[in-house]
Amino acid sequence: MYELLSSLQELLRNPIVQSSVLPLVAGLVCAAVLYPLRLEGLGAAAGFLVAVVAIGNFAFEPLTVTRKIVVLGAGAAIFGALFDLAVKPTRFTGPALGAIFGAAALWVFASVLVQKTPLEVATLGAGVVALTAWLVTATVSLHYNSARSGAAGLGLGLGAGVSAVLGASALIGQYGMALAAACGGFLILLMALGPRVSAGISLTLTASVLAALLSAGAVLLAQLHWSSLAALALVPVIVRLPLPETPLWTRPVLASVYALLAAGGACALAWLAPRGWTF
Repeated sequence: MYELLSSLQELLRNPIVQSSVLPLVAGLVCAAVLYPLRLEGLGAAAGFLVAVVAIGNFAFEPLTVTRKIVVLGAGAAIFGALFDLAVKPTRFTGPALGAIFGAAALWVFASVLVQKTPLEVATLGAGVVALTAWLVTATVSLHYNSARSGAAGLGLGLGAGVSAVLGASALIGQYGMALAAACGGFLILLMALGPRVSAGISLTLTASVLAALLSAGAVLLAQLHWSSLAALALVPVIVRLPLPETPLWTRPVLASVYALLAAGGACALAWLAPRGWTF
């Protein structure tokens, strides 16, 4: 029994398990449990937070940049759930949420920005706000289409995670891949149950806020090239490409292929930039 427990503990300490298997399972289970309440989109946040706990960075003191990212991501999930329960989205919902969380992103990176020159504060701060506002606006507007929403979350998480690893930020990379895996759990439920599964604001807001903050963090804290963010910003656009008239269970797969193309572009730029390529 002791050897079994030791093996299990060793397995849970494996970074691949922490950032892929655990969030995938947690995302799927949470989405399935909350499905009757129409809050299955919270599976993305649940899987991500399980990974944060497993990695061992679940704390509030000191409130570092990466911990602020977790806090704001959790806040986005709660806000999205309340929105799904009480508010009917309109065409202004995405831009309004984009403005709110774009401004909140400045709080996340305040400790980094204060160390910069006034010009850098202006340019970097504007870039963080613009990226967050855009990703939130574009992704939240997909809330009505679960296949595209889940695929966008998968692509954003994977693009942010792998790019961060290539930019020499292992922790942010694990967080991004955990977000992707959690959205993958949601997509599995969608393929099993069909269009009755709803992503809602819960998933789209959580995924977009976390992806924006994680990728911006990789630029400000590590060595990720800014050009990767431009490719990542295409994820919620490319998932809007037409889906052929195929069986319903295949549409999340096809939408995910679209998203992974843009995510792959972000990863390619992150890999090429340190090798002397200029953009």
